[in-house]
Amino acid sequence: MRRRRKAIAEINVVPYIDVMLVLLIIFMVTSPLIPPGQIDLPSVGQTLNPTVAPLEVRIGRDSNIILVDRQQGGREQIVKPENLLAAVRTIQANHPEQAVVISADKSLRYEDVLRVLDTLQKGQIKRVGLLAKPASN
Repeated sequence: MRRRRKAIAEINVVPYIDVMLVLLIIFMVTSPLIPPGQIDLPSVGQTLNPTVAPLEVRIGRDSNIILVDRQQGGREQIVKPENLLAAVRTIQANHPEQAVVISADKSLRYEDVLRVLDTLQKGQIKRVGLLAKPASN
């Protein structure tokens, strides 16, 4: 009687390990021979414009609007809501890249802040944001 041979369901991984070790040695030998890439960094020169301090639109507890121009030494100007857009455009005529930030009292209604934000955005004022105080731990 002859015995039947069973199929072996195992994979011999020893040749794969040998190939991986040979590849590892090749990479370790050739990697120091490759020159490092050169990065051409931009230089800081006179072409960079100094940053312009943002124009702050401060909304008080009683819904008064005050413009604070830090570019002019923190000069404050009380503005009526209907004159806000014209006042911001006048100040930005000297510095068109000047950002506008809105700061409001935390007890103020959200709707009042949105009204000022909407007025500035409808007036095509670019770079409008909200100013927030970081939470203290």
